[in-house]
Amino acid sequence: MNLAAATGRPGAARWWALGAVMLSVLAVGLDATVLSVALPTLASALHASETDLQWFSSGYLLVLAAAMLPAGLLGDRIGRKRVMVGSLLLFALASAGCAVSRTPGEFIAARVALGCAGAPLIVMAISALTVLFTEKERPRAVGVWAAVNFLALPIGPILGGFLLTHAWWGWVFLMNVPVALLGLLAVVFLVPESRSEETPGLDPVGIGVSAAGLVGLTYGLIQAGEYGWGTVNAIAPMVLGIALLAAFFPWERSLERRGRQTLVDLELLRSRAFSGGVVILAVASVAMVGALFTLPQYFQGIVGTDPMGSGIRLLPMIGGLILGALPSDRITARFGPRVTISGGFAVIGAALLLGSTTSLGTGSGFTAVWVAIFGLGIGLVFAPTATTALSQISAERSGVGSGALQALNKLGGPLGAAVFGSVLSTVYVAQVPLAGLPATLAAAMRSSLVGGLAVARGLGSAPLAQGVRIAFVHGMDAALLASIGFAALGIVLTVVLMPSRLPRTSPTTSPMTATIGAAASERAQ
Repeated sequence: MNLAAATGRPGAARWWALGAVMLSVLAVGLDATVLSVALPTLASALHASETDLQWFSSGYLLVLAAAMLPAGLLGDRIGRKRVMVGSLLLFALASAGCAVSRTPGEFIAARVALGCAGAPLIVMAISALTVLFTEKERPRAVGVWAAVNFLALPIGPILGGFLLTHAWWGWVFLMNVPVALLGLLAVVFLVPESRSEETPGLDPVGIGVSAAGLVGLTYGLIQAGEYGWGTVNAIAPMVLGIALLAAFFPWERSLERRGRQTLVDLELLRSRAFSGGVVILAVASVAMVGALFTLPQYFQGIVGTDPMGSGIRLLPMIGGLILGALPSDRITARFGPRVTISGGFAVIGAALLLGSTTSLGTGSGFTAVWVAIFGLGIGLVFAPTATTALSQISAERSGVGSGALQALNKLGGPLGAAVFGSVLSTVYVAQVPLAGLPATLAAAMRSSLVGGLAVARGLGSAPLAQGVRIAFVHGMDAALLASIGFAALGIVLTVVLMPSRLPRTSPTTSPMTATIGAAASERAQ
């Protein structure tokens, strides 16, 4: 039954449909956060090497990067609801595949399948905001999307940590299955089908070049975070990826001049509101990673919590984010995107400045306060920036437009991890006490906080453990200070690129909104 017809209120139907889409978003988010908690257990259960562990995460991220634009195109061509249904089914099967894996190779294959399912779900969620909601409703819908996107940050570690402590490790992946299946049922019954009225062209060259470029750049950033910025493993794929992405745009322009359909709407890329929004979202993602990269390590290595406790300590961030994201539509309506987003970045910078004063004696209350303020700033930035960018995407090509937005936005994660991982590691290695230690133990000390504490425990040296913790906290403070630079960059970019008032879309009512309204009217009669 069509929900709008049953209630007689098309608006209610759209919000129920948004809830169905958000279940898909939550499923993808839970998987990403659960993996980080499960890696130590997987190393033992699957006899995985350090290289295997790296590919458990990297394989997923690379497929995600490659599949964003094709996923958007597929939704525009064959139907966005159809793509979501197929992706949710694949996501459930791949999650089960992770749980039953017996070798690192099997697990990596399951992770690749998860990436193939996750990319369409991420893209179609953004597309749904464009298709389902009018210009007036969209900011509130984006606020809900932003809040749900980050809800997985604490939920994943809390549930994952509990299951790893009390049950078989496979349950941390099997718990994604009911979430995905519930999302599947919700999408089937609540989300209306939509596709482009004019079937988009395939542009195989554009798909191949853009996918290879995004994969190369993402892989290079991952390698930079793992081995350093100056290594060939990092530089070569980054250079290749940037070169391919640079070649993508002339190719698309040549198609446009010949009157052929391009993969990405070039008018969309020429829009300052869209391109600026994409860049600002990526910068905000980088700044956010500065905190998210260090906090779980701090909670577990310095405070002494387990993964579940670490997730609980991230809850103030989610509270702050919801407090910022949900009312951001009213704030933006009154003050405009430029003021709202700049203010959000200023709040982020202030929170990071507070966080950078952390010491070994810092109490949990102080940490909760600055983390909550940080979340508030993230909410104030993400929701209005996404709304401004989405206001430029037509419902006709919302899939590819959303794919372009998400593909570039997702580069913020590996870039942030590489940048702040390098800063933290440099300060940590410079300050960690190594005097008198054999070369093998010194190398283990330099490798990470976990490695340093393991050496100290093995030697039974409390002063050495104290020195390791002090070195890490100094490195964390330096990483948070570096994050402030990206918050400042965000303010500059917002002033230069963001409009003072929210751009109007044309038409203000999307085709899908009109379809739902017509269905309700017909049934009411």
